[in-house]
Amino acid sequence: MSLVYLDNAATTQHKPQAVIDAVTAAMCSFGGPGRGSHQAALDASLAVFGARQAVSNLLGGWGAASISFAMNATMALSIAIDGLLFEGGCAVTTAASHNSVLRPLFRARDERGCTVRIARIAPDGALDWDDYQRSLEGASLVVATHASNVTGDVYDVARVAHMAHEAGALFVLDAAQTAGAWPLNVVETGADVVCFTGHKSLYGPQGTGGLIVRPGLEIEPLLEGGSGVHSFDERHPRFMPEALEAGTANAHGLAGLAAGCNWLADQGVASVSERIAAMANRFANEISAVGGVRLLGGGSGQRCGIVALNVGDVDSGVVSDALSQHYGICTRPGAHCAPLMHKALGTETQGVVRFSFGAMNDDADVDAAIAATKELASEFSGE
Repeated sequence: MSLVYLDNAATTQHKPQAVIDAVTAAMCSFGGPGRGSHQAALDASLAVFGARQAVSNLLGGWGAASISFAMNATMALSIAIDGLLFEGGCAVTTAASHNSVLRPLFRARDERGCTVRIARIAPDGALDWDDYQRSLEGASLVVATHASNVTGDVYDVARVAHMAHEAGALFVLDAAQTAGAWPLNVVETGADVVCFTGHKSLYGPQGTGGLIVRPGLEIEPLLEGGSGVHSFDERHPRFMPEALEAGTANAHGLAGLAAGCNWLADQGVASVSERIAAMANRFANEISAVGGVRLLGGGSGQRCGIVALNVGDVDSGVVSDALSQHYGICTRPGAHCAPLMHKALGTETQGVVRFSFGAMNDDADVDAAIAATKELASEFSGE
């Protein structure tokens, strides 16, 4: 039984060969980036700089100096939220947010006396724009996801940013599900900060991600320590990109991230996005007519490569396990670290089965997913 990997929203399993080669070469040759003037250290430093350039070029950022690296989008979001939401401040997010947004906000509420408002998501996955507008009064920070990691609904973040700025708030965008999988130009979104991960649709290794920060915006560092520069200063440097990085960079992983970004640039993000959307839409369209299958979301009018469904009243974990054990299809069941989205969908108890397509999938994978879901729907309904 061959493996059909449809859990790309968690992490992309299959990477371009160029990524594997870049990481292997880096591990065989790099010294410490920014930690010496010998060739091994210089090679590592150049690789980190190259990764900054590759990310900025691919995502339409403000250049290499605007990008600080982190372990993943979760760490990047914690850096942004902790560094921009001060004691007594007011933050707004939406019910589509991942716990990587919700938990730092709730901690700020509990420990720093901040107010947290959550704009409603409708049962079909759409953002309630009127509720979002009402939530903005007195807000200093808005943090919102570009796409739901549960349903794949893609939100109009340029509109979110414009409304936030009109209310006098900064806007932080969580692009974990869209960077590399959806056409994204950081400057055009209007976001002040964009947080991304490298191991999903940028096809880099796990342990890579970061923040793209608008020039002139200062974020209080979450971590302080070794920076490789200004070593006699008592406090961590406040200039980008070093301001938000402490300790030795993951140069091996970032070499792979640069290779992933360059591979995507060669493929064309728009072309990759169209192909992923075509696979997801074909799967959704075929399954929507199957008795006993309920598709979730879609209310935003745009969907990235994620399709969420349930089969009757069967627990999502049971369905996902059956897909894996009997068909070799990898999906993710459960709550997906997005509790408020499940409350909006009414799936807190059952969860959902998430199929997520990526650039390495093909039509045969879609066919296998359609056939398996149809068979399981028939089996669980007793037909």
